[in-house]
Amino acid sequence: MNQLKLFIDLTRLQKPIGFMLLFWPCAWGLTLAYDFSLNLNNYFFYLILFFLGSVLMRSAGCIVNDILDKEFDAKVFRTKNRPIASGKVSIWLGIFYATVLCFLALLVLINFNLFTVILAMTSMPLAFTYPLMKRYTYWPQLFLGITFNYGLILGWTAITDELNFVIILFYLGAIFWTLGYDTIYGFQDIKDDEIIGLKSTSIKFKGNAKKFIFSCYSFLIIFFLMGGYYMKFNYIYFVLMLITFFYLFFYQLKTINLRDSTSCLNAFKNNNLLGLIIFFNILAAKNFI
Repeated sequence: MNQLKLFIDLTRLQKPIGFMLLFWPCAWGLTLAYDFSLNLNNYFFYLILFFLGSVLMRSAGCIVNDILDKEFDAKVFRTKNRPIASGKVSIWLGIFYATVLCFLALLVLINFNLFTVILAMTSMPLAFTYPLMKRYTYWPQLFLGITFNYGLILGWTAITDELNFVIILFYLGAIFWTLGYDTIYGFQDIKDDEIIGLKSTSIKFKGNAKKFIFSCYSFLIIFFLMGGYYMKFNYIYFVLMLITFFYLFFYQLKTINLRDSTSCLNAFKNNNLLGLIIFFNILAAKNFI
């Protein structure tokens, strides 16, 4: 039971926000591409596959992150008790766990068409080198956005077996979404990160953080509005996206206290609800409006 608890702590399974933020872009891309006049069984089958893949890959990513950041995590108050940083789990056991999780994710992946499999495999280097970025650049959140939202493209290609301009617009918007919410998340560790020499957009824009986050969320809405235009969605879609924008602005940016780690964490977690709202908006646009 102790090993099970350590495994859960290592993979952050007790914190579903991580894999949900990975899952929502997959669900968006799948929903954007799917023809709902066809059998819905395939839609729900793919949705389940993407959910399982999100849980497995996020879990493996957490382990790789903890292995690469072992020395840094030990110096940060919030992360010093993580299993690898604290020495409760060895690096070799962590590698074994990550390998098993990646193999299980591969079993999920091979259910998709060949083009989607190839695209997914090409994203692996990005996924596992992301933790290194905060050593060299103030933009690790940008690399996270590129990686975390790749599922939006995979959801699209799983149905269409091709890429086009429209899905790239949605993908760019989703990258800005991650850039915004992970900047908020980074404020939890900003003091420790500055001391040990790590970089982030939280540090780079700490004097104008709310303006930067506002800009990120604005680009999210702009790209999603452009995507909706090219998808020929009804005007109700655009109204709902504007409501989403005001929700972000008034709830997250007006109420958040970037000096309070609890406030930052709550605002970060709130993006799970935002992912759900956008999902229902796209679902409605494809079926009811």
